[in-house]
Amino acid sequence: MISFERVTKRYPDGTVAVSSLSLEAPDGAITVLVGPSGCGKTTSLRMVNRLIEPTEGRILVNGVDARQQPAAELRRGIGYVIQQAGLFPHRTIVDNIATVPRLLGQSRSAARNRAFELMELVGLDKALAKRYPHQLSGGQQQRVGVARALAADPPVLLMDEPFSAVDPIVRKGLQEEFLRIQAAVAKTILFVTHDIDEAVKLGDKIAVLRQGGILAQFDTPDRLLAEPADEFVEQFLGTDRGIKRLTFYTANGLNLLGGPVVAADTEPAAAREAALSGGFPWLLVVDEQRRPLGWTNPEALSGSQPVGKTRLVSFGHVFRADTDSLRAALDSAVLSPTGWAVGVDAEGGVIGVVSQETIADAIRAAHATQAHVDVAVGDVEGEPAAEDAGPEDRSLEQAR
Repeated sequence: MISFERVTKRYPDGTVAVSSLSLEAPDGAITVLVGPSGCGKTTSLRMVNRLIEPTEGRILVNGVDARQQPAAELRRGIGYVIQQAGLFPHRTIVDNIATVPRLLGQSRSAARNRAFELMELVGLDKALAKRYPHQLSGGQQQRVGVARALAADPPVLLMDEPFSAVDPIVRKGLQEEFLRIQAAVAKTILFVTHDIDEAVKLGDKIAVLRQGGILAQFDTPDRLLAEPADEFVEQFLGTDRGIKRLTFYTANGLNLLGGPVVAADTEPAAAREAALSGGFPWLLVVDEQRRPLGWTNPEALSGSQPVGKTRLVSFGHVFRADTDSLRAALDSAVLSPTGWAVGVDAEGGVIGVVSQETIADAIRAAHATQAHVDVAVGDVEGEPAAEDAGPEDRSLEQAR
């Protein structure tokens, strides 16, 4: 756990970068610091490993005051990932990753074996081991940076906008890979970003900072989006925070229809009959592996060519029916020319399709369910204190 206890950083010219910051980053979770430029995010992060010393207050790392430890010793137990990866240009990839284990006294062979293990963990081909940083893409360099930070198996990981210097496609892939790695290693992570979408996607807890390093709100992503603490937080979250909140509602309960899905070799007459009997305005054409090819308008079908040979309308993009959120399903439906989203399995095979109207019904149901949960939680929080409660109430208080 990383604990900030009324931490302030004041520079000699009187500038206050961080003001009386108090929060706890829980063990094994990702805590994100987010806010506008100049709000003290990076300063807060760097005070944890004493690259910057606080003026007041204290920071505890796993219960120990950071200033009670020699700085070098403290840093050896904390992984650190920055923008542009910060790799040693004169060292190969495997030696970059092996740097900290070597500093900790491991043999060259043991450190390199550990480096190869970490290359696999972060999704880097071992064939890259003997290359130098300039021979890798930006995304590959960031993976090396993550691997190097994990090399000594530190309990704490600090990440300062590690994915901001790459393009959006690579960034999305790095975020997903990062979540996969975290699920496997469960580090205590403090992550800095200026991107609220990235914060919502990655964070277990989010700290929103305002200018001067003042904590505006510290909450789970869902609660943050549902109940901004003030106008500043609400404006920082953006006008589409309701759409962002759909990220926390799963799509796996959607009623996907298989009736509008037809094989590419289906004859036009059979396709029209399928559409007519089911009342479907569109039919989704799939190949032999049930991968989507495109939509067809059954009323326009004629002749004897199979539907796969006719002119098809783009299906937009698909969503994973078992793992994606209602936000992903809604986005798929909105971007589809037909207004229908295509749900697929892990192999990309079509499970079924769903309309915008059905997704809207699912969103309303999810909101209603959440409202009941919020009311129930409010009732529990309104219970008498444990010392004034009966035996059953005290048990509930202890369970919380």
